[in-house]
Amino acid sequence: MGELTLTSPAFDHGERIPEKYGYDAENVNPPLEIEGVPDEAESLALAVDDPDAIEPAGKVWDHWVVWNVPPETTEIPEGWEPDDAEEGTNDFGEVGYGGPNPPDREHRYRFKLFALETTLDLPAGTDVEDLGEAVEGRIVAQTQLDGAFPA
Repeated sequence: MGELTLTSPAFDHGERIPEKYGYDAENVNPPLEIEGVPDEAESLALAVDDPDAIEPAGKVWDHWVVWNVPPETTEIPEGWEPDDAEEGTNDFGEVGYGGPNPPDREHRYRFKLFALETTLDLPAGTDVEDLGEAVEGRIVAQTQLDGAFPA
């Protein structure tokens, strides 16, 4: 298989994420496309965060935490409500996707995809820190899609 990639038909890497995906708009996840999942992958995990939130929020803001996505998944549709994966708690205190909502200026958002050598036994509502600990040493490939969102 080729290199693991994550793309979106809604925006190109490094480009602006359309407004409809923002927290104060439709607040649905953008569609995502996955290619090149290694054969040894047993599951996929996805984390979306805002590293530019450190100054206004005091931390990297977590927008979406998903794990145990089947490795044969090639697309995540817009407004996805997974029945074959688990979603964790974002920094809005909600389970599921919480869209971009920069308080001060344009921010960069990272869609980080991990191919894992196992499935994860994590409780519902797990946050990104617990997910990070669980995937440590189990990542067989990873990739990242970046987008920007205006304030």
